[in-house]
Amino acid sequence: MTAVSRKPMRKIRAAVLRRKGGPLKIEDLDMEGPRPGEILVRMVASGICHTDIGMMEWGADDEPVVLGHEGAGVVEKTGGRVKSVRVGDHVVLSYQSCGRCASCRRNQPTDCSRFYDLNFGFQRLDGSNGLAPSGVAGHFFGQSSFATHCLATERNAVKVPKSLPLEMLAPLGCGLQTGAGTVFNSLAVSKGQSIAVFGTGSVGLAAVMAAKIVNAGRIIGVDILPQRLQLARELGATDTIDSRRANVAAAITAITGSGVDYTVEGTGDPKLMRLATDCLNPGGTAAFLTGVSGPGALPDGKRSISVIQGDAVPQRFIPLLIKHYRKGLFPFDRLIKYYPFAKINDAIADAGHGETIKPVLLIGKL
Repeated sequence: MTAVSRKPMRKIRAAVLRRKGGPLKIEDLDMEGPRPGEILVRMVASGICHTDIGMMEWGADDEPVVLGHEGAGVVEKTGGRVKSVRVGDHVVLSYQSCGRCASCRRNQPTDCSRFYDLNFGFQRLDGSNGLAPSGVAGHFFGQSSFATHCLATERNAVKVPKSLPLEMLAPLGCGLQTGAGTVFNSLAVSKGQSIAVFGTGSVGLAAVMAAKIVNAGRIIGVDILPQRLQLARELGATDTIDSRRANVAAAITAITGSGVDYTVEGTGDPKLMRLATDCLNPGGTAAFLTGVSGPGALPDGKRSISVIQGDAVPQRFIPLLIKHYRKGLFPFDRLIKYYPFAKINDAIADAGHGETIKPVLLIGKL
């Protein structure tokens, strides 16, 4: 932990993880004001992602932390070097990148050489921490959005229209971006091609909606929850498979006559990960979203790729998703259930049990 800053402090409330597994406790904290390259965002809402839930089982061994990485809010203050957003702007927050490495200079921020440090390091790159005065670590994904206020930068803040509800836009910063971006960017699925999506949570359903937008041929949703499979059909899946009741590989063969051109696997289940490659047509590609599998060559010209954030540049991709939403092509609002900030542990439990597809915390008012 770095020394306590003498910078001006901001009183905030945040959901703090103090022991592995939780629960989270909302506490009063002190936070530094924004540095020259930072922005202070007053949070209106934050989505809850399964990465947050996973971090609860992994984090807080060494020091308490504030999670949250699908924030949406209003810019309250900017540092002197900030140019792209102003006080009063509505912003959605996404993942962080350095802006200086070779990948960032090529406009490929998901390949940022400091990606892990910036998104999972719970500190700035110089080792400092905006929540250090309270003995808590922030900067998760460059935001830590389970709070009334957070520090972000121009790299992970995306200005959004004031005509749309900020609380609805919050989930665009990670899960929905990842699912849709995998179809649009990482796999570049084309009209008429076939795709199977393993896991129809928020990420998988975003992939289903994106596949429909590009006019994919067969769009197959695979899950164990009938209500999610029904929603997948409503959102664009041509076929669904209940993996508890059916032989998935045989069912895919029966649907397509062979296999599929692409698969998206977001569950991390080893059996489904194997199926995601086994059911590919020759030359097909499996996209793994859990970070378990890296790029690799497989028999019959098949390949697997590990996808981060759908290879999306947030400042371009989030406005694209909003455009599709406004046209009625990406109705992601159907996935959302809202919870008061004080009910954060209930929201996390509901997401973990599969009762809620995309929980969104209502943290503050406009």
